[in-house]
Formats: sequence, structure tokens, C-alpha cells
Amino acid sequence: MQKALNRALDETLATDPRAMVFGEDVGALGGVFRITDGLQARHGADRVYDTPLAESGILGLAVGLAMAGFHPVPEVQFDGFAYPAVNQIVCQLGRMNYRSRGTLPMPVTLRVPSFGGIRAPEHHGESLESLFAHVPGLKVVSPSNPHQAYHLLKAAIAMPDPVIFMEPKSRYWQKGEVDLERAGSLEGSVVAREGRHLTLVAWGAMVARCLQVAELAAEDGIDIEVLDLRWLKPIDADGLAASVSKTRRAVVVHEAPQTAGLGAEVAQLITERCFGTLRAPVERVTGFDVPYPSGDLEDEYIPNIDRILFGIQRVLEYRRG
Repeated sequence: MQKALNRALDETLATDPRAMVFGEDVGALGGVFRITDGLQARHGADRVYDTPLAESGILGLAVGLAMAGFHPVPEVQFDGFAYPAVNQIVCQLGRMNYRSRGTLPMPVTLRVPSFGGIRAPEHHGESLESLFAHVPGLKVVSPSNPHQAYHLLKAAIAMPDPVIFMEPKSRYWQKGEVDLERAGSLEGSVVAREGRHLTLVAWGAMVARCLQVAELAAEDGIDIEVLDLRWLKPIDADGLAASVSKTRRAVVVHEAPQTAGLGAEVAQLITERCFGTLRAPVERVTGFDVPYPSGDLEDEYIPNIDRILFGIQRVLEYRRG
């Protein structure tokens, strides 16, 4: 995935003279995760450059560049570092196009290394999707594999709207085929695994975990469908309904805390669209309502295979009173 993202940025800079990549240590160093490795050497320090340690300034710069006609691709080094920039994201990035009646579009793609799974310190394993998805004017997307990472990043940068691009950092080293010529559909959700008995809905790193769970469940004769939501704003309600209408049961899996997490929105959409066909309430398997823990505890915090299997069991064994 790291190489797929790097290539997407490289090709964008080569073909779009208005594109700029900037953030903390993204220049000569190539970023903490080396996503921007070699880009400054190939495209110059005026196109790929380091910024001060000031996330509010990074996003303020991105807004100003977009107003001047550029296509900024800023990076926030870690998800938890995005909090100082929330004012710029909510009050400027998400509103400027609406406020100007369409005269000032915001073609900004904010790359955010997201979620846990790398045993990092505090503020390095946050899941901010519900915060961003709540903001009108923003689009939010999270790829789950290298092919999606390459094509979705290029598509996001080409959009006239601000996109929060949430990269699952625990999957940066995942290997997978990338078809450079055939992107496939980049809209809405995608069925990562066909199934009949229950739908697992996930995004980012949790898609791979749900696929593992589905393989294990198949050994017991349980046929699980895995729906990769991908776009977290706007959510593909039609894709959700199509999958769950077929399986008639659903479990939503995400790393963020449960209360007011995006899983609640997904569950409600499923309930609204599939109320007449659901055989059990929608289950959520999530992180806990505590601050993200230290690295030695994150295996207990992030939904693991056993917790997801227990969620599936609860739904399959549900009986109406």
C-alpha cells in the first residue's frame, strides 16, 4: 500500500502542475511512513515541501492554495495530530465552497495516516472518521488494499471537493496486486467476499480482519459476506441495503469507540432500509469508550477475531421474544 500511494502521488505531481504535497517531514525524509519518499527529488522543493510543526497552519495553507487555484495534498503526520486543525477543517475547508456559492471550490485531499495496530504512543492510533463524516461539505474515504489506495487517492485528488483520505497505517506494508489500467468502480462500497448468512460491514484495516473471520466461520459452515464500505461520507446506503437484504443479518466492525461511532449511523441506515427483512438487530463490534491505550494494550482494544466471531454468534442465535 505504501508504494501504491507513493506512485499515485508521483503520477499526480507529474500530470497536474497545480498539485502540491506538503506536511511535516514529507520532503527530503519522505514522511514517517515513507509515503512521499523520493517525490521532492523528482518534482522539486516548490512542489513537495516540509512545513512547521503546526497542523492548523498546514490546513490554513491548504485552504489558501485551493482558493488560489492549486490542488493541495497536505499530510497530517498521524491521525491524533489532526485535532489542532479541526477549526480549519470544519470552519474553512468544509464550508468555503458553500459560503462562496460555488465560486471557491476546495479541491484539497487531506491524507491522514489513521487507526491503530502499529504499537505507537498515545495520539498515534485514533479513529476520527465519525468526526470528519459529521462535517457537511467533506467527503471521507478509507482504502483497504493497495489497489484501492492507488486509484482512490488519484480520484480524490481529481475531485473539486475536500476529501479526508484516511489511510490504515497498519496496512501500509500489505502486499497486493495493483491494476494500473483498470480501476474498477470507485464509487460507494464493494463486496470483498460474497456470502449468504450474514454481512460484516467494515472499512480500512478491519476489512482484512473481517475476511479472516469469514474464512474461519466458513469452516463451521457459516457463509459470511464482507462489505468494504470504503466511502464513509457519503455512505453507500444502497450498497448496504443490497447486501443485508440478501443475508438478512449484519455486524458492523470498526476500531473507533462505540458511542456515536460511525457504526451507529451504518446500523441505522441498515435498519431504515432493511427493517422488514432483518432477522436480528444489527450488532456492533468496536473499540471501547476509553482513550486509545498504549501499544501493549491495543490488541485488547482493537476488535480481534474472537470478538467479531462472538458478535456473529449473537446475531445468528438471536430469537425474537
